[in-house]
Amino acid sequence: MRMEPLNLDRKGLVKLLALPDFSPIYRKADQVRAAHKGDTVQIRAIVEFSNYCRRQCRYCGLNCKNTTAERYRMTPEEILACANMAAEAGYRTLVMQSGEDPYFTPQLLGELIREIKKTGMAVTLSCGEMPYAAYAYLKSCGADRYLLKHETADPEIYARLHPCGTLENRVRCLCDLKSLGYETGSGFMIGLPGQTLETIADDLLLLEKIGCDMAGIGPFIPHPQTPLKGCPAGSIELTKRAVALARLLLPDINLPATTALGVAGGESENDIFSCGANVIMRKVTPDPYKQKYEIYPAHFEKTDIPAERAFLERRIRALGRIPL
Repeated sequence: MRMEPLNLDRKGLVKLLALPDFSPIYRKADQVRAAHKGDTVQIRAIVEFSNYCRRQCRYCGLNCKNTTAERYRMTPEEILACANMAAEAGYRTLVMQSGEDPYFTPQLLGELIREIKKTGMAVTLSCGEMPYAAYAYLKSCGADRYLLKHETADPEIYARLHPCGTLENRVRCLCDLKSLGYETGSGFMIGLPGQTLETIADDLLLLEKIGCDMAGIGPFIPHPQTPLKGCPAGSIELTKRAVALARLLLPDINLPATTALGVAGGESENDIFSCGANVIMRKVTPDPYKQKYEIYPAHFEKTDIPAERAFLERRIRALGRIPL
């Protein structure tokens, strides 16, 4: 039976998020993914090069108020060695992620980007809020993409969770990145205290308004050393529904199976590829740094870049997709 056209305005999105049976929407999202992105799954390497952060985000284990966190900064030599190993293993993109660490100035990041680009990989940055001039400089050094999640489009919830920033400035940064020609990524968490189906609809519509090229949507996972330690984790099912609706709203967007989804939902990281996702990111952060980059509690196996890449390729093929 043919599905009627979907209403994807705020009211329509809320209605869809609340459906008792979402399976027809999942099928539609998978069809749209196949038509616009094909059957490939992009595998991207992510190196978390510093867990120092000047911000106070109340859900994040890296926030500057967490005095129990074991802080580290990778040296430029360590970062470049990691990038070279990722390139040799077959990765085509390196995501450079950190807290908002003032030690890594735009000039230092720019030098690293120039060197990493020599490997032939694309470079995605995820280093937080910066002035327009800094984003422009990093783009001139060769940065291709920038990931900056807005986390929630509700100004009141944003203010409660971010005593060190505003939603207005976060959206300004995203608009700056888009205007500079970055492939611009945002995203949000499912399950934040105070969130409703209406605010999730607003999150999705903000992705559309900005014109995001990429969006990371994952469940909230409470960290024991944060003010939200006693809050329940976000719903896996609602996360998958938000991913599917993001695919319908923005057919050409890149949607990853987020690390948080794999941690919280196990096999849901596989399921998400039938709900509209087409990207997966894998940590290539060296031991022992990997375990110290603890936005939320998780256990990660020892880093073996070639072996894990090969494992991911086999897993993607087993799902009937083509690793890229």
